Amino acid sequence: MILRGNLFSEKLEMETGISILCNGNHGNEPYKIVYLLHGLCGRSGDWLDYTMLPTYALNYNAIFVMPNVARSFYSNMKFGSNYFSYVTEELPQICQKTFNISAKKENTYIIGASMGGYGALKCALTKPKNYRVCCAFSSPCLFMKEDLERSNGAKNFKEMYGETLFKDFQAIFGEDISYNKKEDVLELAHNSAKLHERPKFYLSCGKDDFFYKDNYRYYEILKNLNYDATFEEAEGNHNWEFFDRTLKKSLEFCFQKNKSIE
Repeated sequence: MILRGNLFSEKLEMETGISILCNGNHGNEPYKIVYLLHGLCGRSGDWLDYTMLPTYALNYNAIFVMPNVARSFYSNMKFGSNYFSYVTEELPQICQKTFNISAKKENTYIIGASMGGYGALKCALTKPKNYRVCCAFSSPCLFMKEDLERSNGAKNFKEMYGETLFKDFQAIFGEDISYNKKEDVLELAHNSAKLHERPKFYLSCGKDDFFYKDNYRYYEILKNLNYDATFEEAEGNHNWEFFDRTLKKSLEFCFQKNKSIE
């Protein structure tokens, strides 16, 4: 079953698009839930339209929930909407009230590509007790503080990253694009490393991807912080062909590799 439509969000104070995929017939057993997060230029339907998700989902007793967040970087924006609160707080409540979904951490997963990979990491590291596994593909902004130091905040940002991204970041961080540790997934990783209850991480990036070095460096930091983290690389670039292959592998990682502890 594929659902595409809109819902009203109190956090966003508006209607917003959403796509949902549910396959299989498992009686009264609650479904696991997978939040699938889209990239910067995308929308909720991307995972259905550009990957084999409907086929992959046949193997799992799970509902796949794909929200729309525009170009928000899954943030509570300075000049915009509270997308982080919507995805991590309101949306799970809506899903639990609407579908037969398990509310337990061990049955909750979050996956994203590109901006969605960054969003998945931010959600999982900000609320580590809410997710069992976080999968992030080809994630940008892994070293936010370093990036903003290079651009001197807003001063050189437009010249380095372009006008559209400049406007995006001003909307998120404010006109001066000042550093915010709540948006820094490196800072969040250090903070959550102190906790006993943490999700597992599956990171992946194509060898030809311009984010490859940052993704591998970030993985090494997670390992040094004693996270249960896996990194897989393969031939590929920052595109849906790579994201599709990695989605299949990540679902196998989530639901088969961890089967013994379910």
